Amino acid sequence: MFLPEFDRDYLTSKEYNFQEIESGGKKHLLISDYKLPEGKYNVDKSDLLIILRPGYPDIPMDMWYFNPAILLIPNDKQPSKADQTITFNNKTWQRWSRHFPKTEWRAGSDGIHTFLKRVDKALEIAK
Repeated sequence: MFLPEFDRDYLTSKEYNFQEIESGGKKHLLISDYKLPEGKYNVDKSDLLIILRPGYPDIPMDMWYFNPAILLIPNDKQPSKADQTITFNNKTWQRWSRHFPKTEWRAGSDGIHTFLKRVDKALEIAK
């Protein structure tokens, strides 16, 4: 387990089903069945993968990944900046390229809870 205790406590308090996975020299947070905004995507939930950057929690993550890929309805269109993929654990993951400005990250107070708010906001406004 590599997450700071405050992140693990937050995820547990919100009843997320999560795993901490070290693979290929990287630290990954996998949240199963991440709930998506109702009526916006082709699925109601998808697994969410976050790759923690070296130096976390003092620096932010900047991308996240979904499996299965999520598409905007009614046309099954990929959201902007979500058209690339990676392979992790023998699955293809849809990359959401969003960058958290380092000046907006508050080392010592921000963490997974902050990052998940950014994920949720991006899901809400995606076009």
